[in-house]
Amino acid sequence: MLRIVKRAVIVSAFLWVMVAWGFTFLLLGLAQLLFPFQANGSVVQFHGHPVASAHVGQNFATSLRYFWGRPSATVSPTTGKPDPYDALNSGPSNLGPTNAALLQQIQAAVARYLATTPGLRVHEIPISLVESSGSGLDPDITLQSALIQIPRVAKYTGISPHVLRRLVYQAARGPELGLFGVERVNVVQLNVSLAKLLRHS
Repeated sequence: MLRIVKRAVIVSAFLWVMVAWGFTFLLLGLAQLLFPFQANGSVVQFHGHPVASAHVGQNFATSLRYFWGRPSATVSPTTGKPDPYDALNSGPSNLGPTNAALLQQIQAAVARYLATTPGLRVHEIPISLVESSGSGLDPDITLQSALIQIPRVAKYTGISPHVLRRLVYQAARGPELGLFGVERVNVVQLNVSLAKLLRHS
């Protein structure tokens, strides 16, 4: 009887070590070896300092000098007030397509693009630029969503549209595995490249 109990304890301890520790460290090691950037939080560096994660959007809409991402409907968990891109409280607005508040938000976003972007027309604004994503933290926009913002960014930074267009295309990525989704631009990484250019201009 004691021999059976002893074996059971040994097997249980062995399995606990292997599953709870061995497997975990194996996956951690493989992740660090094969995908070090992603495994460490996809941290974006600016002059050697971490400034953001490539997978979490930032609120660039407070400045006319930078490219804007999708609107964010996240709210502060303490005040309940809008707090765009709050990574601690990810979520959508939950407003339906006929909700008056949603329509007002979209109209305000469209009006702001038209007022700040030279030559822009309503039909050129992609819907994703005026509607928030499901997470409220989406760091990507479509290639077209980035290109239509070039006149505004050029106006307020003094950087030529040609240079900005090159930055956008350098930041562009194709569909996942060449099949899923559309060509997109990571706004965080694009604006970090823009900030570096502004610093040296």
